[in-house]
Amino acid sequence: MSATDCTDFATLAIHAGFDPDPVTGDVVPPMHVTSTFVQDRPGELREGYEYGRCGNPTTNAFAGALAALEGATHGFAFPSGMSAEDTVIRLLARPGDHVVHSTDVYGGTHKLLSVIKPVEGITSQAADLSDLAEAEHVIREQRPQIVWVETPSNPFLTVTDIAAVAALTHEVGGLLIVDNTFATPFLQRPLALGADVVVHSTTKYVGGHSDVVGGAVILRDGLELPGHVEPFFGERDAAAEAVKLQMALGHVPSPRDTYLAHRGLKTLALRVERHCANALAVATFLASHPKVSAVHYPGLASDPGYELAQRQNPRGVGGVLSFQVATGEAALEVTMRTRIFALAASLGAPESLIEHPAIMTHSTRVGGVGGVPATLVRLAVGLEDVGDLIADLDQALAGI
Repeated sequence: MSATDCTDFATLAIHAGFDPDPVTGDVVPPMHVTSTFVQDRPGELREGYEYGRCGNPTTNAFAGALAALEGATHGFAFPSGMSAEDTVIRLLARPGDHVVHSTDVYGGTHKLLSVIKPVEGITSQAADLSDLAEAEHVIREQRPQIVWVETPSNPFLTVTDIAAVAALTHEVGGLLIVDNTFATPFLQRPLALGADVVVHSTTKYVGGHSDVVGGAVILRDGLELPGHVEPFFGERDAAAEAVKLQMALGHVPSPRDTYLAHRGLKTLALRVERHCANALAVATFLASHPKVSAVHYPGLASDPGYELAQRQNPRGVGGVLSFQVATGEAALEVTMRTRIFALAASLGAPESLIEHPAIMTHSTRVGGVGGVPATLVRLAVGLEDVGDLIADLDQALAGI
């Protein structure tokens, strides 16, 4: 079935990337675990496959399916979200370039941009890109080669206007990269709003079952390398250059991991709908709890990002939320008192998770720009009965 036959996201998620095998009739892409492929003559490849690091049918089926869901042709799967982020910056930036990124980003992204890339000659600065006045000032003043947006963000769930930031970025000749991990393409399609690149941690909602680590990069169709970027392999077409760069770096996932991630895509719409419904109910409960001082969830009408989220993410805003209590000690106590919410650092799976960002996922940002306070608790709301989840949080909060 071609992508043009699919008129709805849920249908496309099930059928994109693979047609039933013409010989065996397989309806699921098989797991090709081979490390090498027979050649008919030296350099004469079957379907273009040569060696495991240079391409794999299972991996390509998944990458193509995810790209289709994002509204693009070219997708690349990686062994982790951070390897995807590192590779896309290597693809599009060179020493001397500058990145402006959302103040509120995943701790690993912050570490990559503030600690690792400066050593390679790429500088960065955080800015509140959800504030369009600040975004306009910083982007026009600094004229970055890359603008990096995470929306909804981690862990404060701020919402950034992708279309507006894309216009500002392109005005100064830059490229916009959007981390779409929290929203998934079911809730938000950044390329359609003007972004040039989408990145994912497919460990999260895409894989969806806490049994795979992975990442992905999706390139806007027709994207070329910026004029100042000399390609490593002579390809100005970004997708063609990305193929060779990924091969050279060896940033390739195992076929098992991409098989599981592709399986997760098939139920993405169904799962995310439930994640959103459960998260909204939990956020509503927490917003009225006397021991909770603040709730960060743009699905609540009281949230600063609510109106933009209604326009940009009309299906919902995802299953992650955060809240604050009076002290850091109380926050730690809550994370250790829950019985259904497991104390673990991830999200997007059937089981609900609770974590303390300042210690567990965002320690590089504690006390710095966009610092994460010790009073903050993050929830990844899962697929359990929402009444049980609310009761679990109620008893945990009662004990602090």
